[in-house]
Amino acid sequence: MYKNFFKPLFDIITAFIVLLLVSPIFIFAMLSLLVVNAGSPFFIQKRPGKNGRIFSIVKLKTMTDAKDENGNLLPDADRLTKVGRIIRKTSLDEIPQLFNVLKGDMSLVGPRPLLPSYLELYSQEQARRHHVKPGITGWAQVNGRNSISWEKKFELDVWYVDHLSFLLDFKIMLLTVKKVFLSEDINTEGVATTKPFKGSL
Repeated sequence: MYKNFFKPLFDIITAFIVLLLVSPIFIFAMLSLLVVNAGSPFFIQKRPGKNGRIFSIVKLKTMTDAKDENGNLLPDADRLTKVGRIIRKTSLDEIPQLFNVLKGDMSLVGPRPLLPSYLELYSQEQARRHHVKPGITGWAQVNGRNSISWEKKFELDVWYVDHLSFLLDFKIMLLTVKKVFLSEDINTEGVATTKPFKGSL
């Protein structure tokens, strides 16, 4: 009952309320990135959702499109702006995903949506992370996030799928607030984003 009815309803109501509360901060961050990026403040990318269905995720754009002399994008750490670093550290870049929640593409809590190219790299067990909607935060995010291995992340994601409940979701949201305030596990050492998944051995 919770998974199929109350969870989606709770997602929509909570996402709407949070959007109203953070709208002044969101607008300020959006306008700041509009100036810094000299273009769109949004980062839009295709991601797989429940059962692998592809949707467009929206985040605030914390990196520029700076390229080297060969036309290749510079490393993430070099493209991360000062404003973007602050926004990422405070997790404000995740705010636009509340619109994805309102659309029904995502949930507040669930396995993080990754890249479509990863779909063919998952083991049969790891692929079970797509049995539920992806979330803005999840069990893996409050248990290490970018500081743990991909294998451990997927293990935690599948554990969440098997133990999904209101109490677990509530616990994850409380732990997420704590993580955001303490700025824990945002990036792996020396890079702006975690290393790509290339399949399990």
